[in-house]
Amino acid sequence: MNLAYHRLARSSPKYRWWKPLVTGLIAFGFFLFFSLVVVVALVVVTFVDPTGLGADFEGLITEGVIDSTIPSVLAFSLISIALMLPALWLATLIMGPRPVGLLSSVTGRLRWGWMLRLVLPALVAFAASFALYLVVLPPLMGEPIPTPVAGPNLWLMLTIILLLVPLQATAEEYVFRGYLMQAIGGWLKHPAFAILLPVPLFMLGHLYDIWGLLDVGVFAVFAAWLTWRTGGLEAAIVAHVVNNAAIFIIGEFGLVDTNTTEGSPVGVLVTAATLGLYSWFVVRLAARHSLQTTREVVEIQPPADPAIVGSHSQLD
Repeated sequence: MNLAYHRLARSSPKYRWWKPLVTGLIAFGFFLFFSLVVVVALVVVTFVDPTGLGADFEGLITEGVIDSTIPSVLAFSLISIALMLPALWLATLIMGPRPVGLLSSVTGRLRWGWMLRLVLPALVAFAASFALYLVVLPPLMGEPIPTPVAGPNLWLMLTIILLLVPLQATAEEYVFRGYLMQAIGGWLKHPAFAILLPVPLFMLGHLYDIWGLLDVGVFAVFAAWLTWRTGGLEAAIVAHVVNNAAIFIIGEFGLVDTNTTEGSPVGVLVTAATLGLYSWFVVRLAARHSLQTTREVVEIQPPADPAIVGSHSQLD
């Protein structure tokens, strides 16, 4: 039989309905442990260098406010999210299914060549989106076009963004479009359940207003649909990395406020149009390259009852 991506948990002959739940609990335990290590390191740093790095983290420690314009705080927040990835992989190594690469795609691995083909379409789609948002819409709404001004820590921030954003975005995709889609897909066959049910959880992980949450929800739906449609996380990972990296980079030039928690109806529409264009590119490329979107699994028949076999032999 052929299994779509969201049904891959059932590719294991040892699949049981409760195993995804245990996997999630184990992953959460690993994540808490890794997070504790990072927090302890943060506390030590604040004591060793109270006027330097300690001052950078004062707002985070005393008020719980993440200021992503501060290099050390941005690095800390990205690493804190990226820790979900090793936590999930370790839990999957313990509980299955095997190979662990089934979290990545129907081929049992991350398809790097396919990912590279998606970078240009993602750059085109998101460049058009930000051009629309920053250059076309402001005059139509009676606002000036923002002027780029480089931040004081430009090169350090660009280094942090390019190194850590891919890890942060990939970790979120493995959890919300990987683990959760396959956990739900193991219980419910129709892909709509696996695509839509994790969306509220993804939205709750972001501290935005209603329009910002809807913006995140639109991204989650498109990312999950692409994951199901292409049989792997690659398209969602590329879109997530390009989107987040672009926001932080243009934020370093003062074109957007990376600390804002407010969205807008226009932002939701722009996000939907951007991801619609990107999805069109992805589907066309997948068809052109005959991308594998399902996994063939051989069904193992249960052993025959020896008593029944014996009775049939006697009749013969």
